[in-house]
Amino acid sequence: MANKRDYYEVLGVGKDASEDEIKKAYRKIAIKYHPDRNPGNKEAEEKFKEAAEAYDVLHDPQKRQQYDQFGFDAPGGFGGGNFSMDDIFEMFGSVFGGGFGGFGGFGGQRGGGQRKMRGGDLRLKVKMNLQEVATGVTKKFRVKKDVTCPHCHGSGAEGGSGAETCPTCHGNGYTVQTKQTLFGIMQTQGPCPTCHGEGTIIKNKCHECGGDGVVKGEEVVEIKVPAGVADGMVLTVRGKGNAGPHNGIAGDIQVFISEEPNDVFVRQDNDLIYNLLLDFPTAALGGEVKIPTVDGKTLKINLEPGIQPGTTKRLRGKGLPAVQGYGSGMGDIIVNISIYVPKFLTREEREALEKMQKSDNFKSDKSTRQSIFQKFKNYFNS
Repeated sequence: MANKRDYYEVLGVGKDASEDEIKKAYRKIAIKYHPDRNPGNKEAEEKFKEAAEAYDVLHDPQKRQQYDQFGFDAPGGFGGGNFSMDDIFEMFGSVFGGGFGGFGGFGGQRGGGQRKMRGGDLRLKVKMNLQEVATGVTKKFRVKKDVTCPHCHGSGAEGGSGAETCPTCHGNGYTVQTKQTLFGIMQTQGPCPTCHGEGTIIKNKCHECGGDGVVKGEEVVEIKVPAGVADGMVLTVRGKGNAGPHNGIAGDIQVFISEEPNDVFVRQDNDLIYNLLLDFPTAALGGEVKIPTVDGKTLKINLEPGIQPGTTKRLRGKGLPAVQGYGSGMGDIIVNISIYVPKFLTREEREALEKMQKSDNFKSDKSTRQSIFQKFKNYFNS
C-alpha cells in the first residue's frame, strides 16, 4: 500500500468534495488518459486505472466513509487495484453517458469487446457481542442467492447446444453510435442491447433457468470477522454474492457489523470503561478489589486509602485489539471510581455517621474540592 496515492489527490479534489465534483474530476482525468487517446502508453494506462480505482471508492458513500476513517487499511480493503480494463469500461461507462467514446474504439483492450456478466452483491448483518469482538469470530449463514444452474452448468443453453454470434454487434459485445453535438461529431460505445455485451446469444434456452445460467438457490457461507471491529463497520467478502449469468463473475457480500450493548463495559474505541462502585469504608480504608475482564476472568488491584470519586485507574493492554490492518496493540480497561451512598441507615449507623460528621477529618478541604471539580471538568470536556 505504500506506493498508493491518496484517492483525493488522484482526482485532484478536496475531502469535502461533492459527488458531482468527484464525478466531473474523474471524467476529466479518464478522458485525458483514455487508452485510445494514448495508444501504447503504459504510464497513461496506469493513470487511467488509478483514477478509476479512486472514483470507485469516492463515489460510493459507504466505501468513502470507510476510506475517510481507515484509509487503505479499511476492513476488507479496497479491491480496485485489481481492476482490468474490461472491468473499468463496464463499471464506469455510465459516467460518460453510455460509453467512453469519441476516440475511435477501445483499441482491443476488451479482448474483442465481449464481457462477462457480474452477479449482484448481497448484504448481511452480523450481530456480535463484546467477547466476539475481542477475539474475532467465524459465523456461518445459509444465504438465499442466485446459483449456477445445475442443468446447463451455467451456460444457459439446453442440451449443450451452445451460443451463437450476436447478429447486432457481430460478436464484438458493443455497438458504436455517432452523434452530432455542440463539440462536433462524437462517437459513443456501449454494451450491445441485444446480447448485453457478451457477444453471443442463446437460441435454444435451458428449460430450467430460461437461458440465464443461474437459478434461485441457497448456500452456506462462512464469514470470518477479525477481532477489534466496531458497530457500523462494513466488511466485503469477495465472490460470495449472486452467481454471474452465463458463468460470469460472482458478486460480493457486504457484511454490516452490529455490536450488541454490554452490561459491564462501555466501549470507547479500543478502550473499555468499567464503573467501579465502592462502599464508603473501602474507599476510606483502601484495599484489594476485583475488576472483570472481557474474557470473563478478573484482575485484582489495590486501592490506596482515601481514594476519591472520579479517580480513574488504567489497566494497560486489557482492552480490545486494534482491528486487523489498522493500528496495532491493545486498548486498556479504564476503571472509573464511584462511591455508593446508602439510602437507608440503621440507628447505629446514623449515630456513627453523625459522630464522624463532626470530625474535621471528614470535612473536605479546598484542594480536594478543586481536584474533584477539575476531574469533572476534564470529563465533560473530553
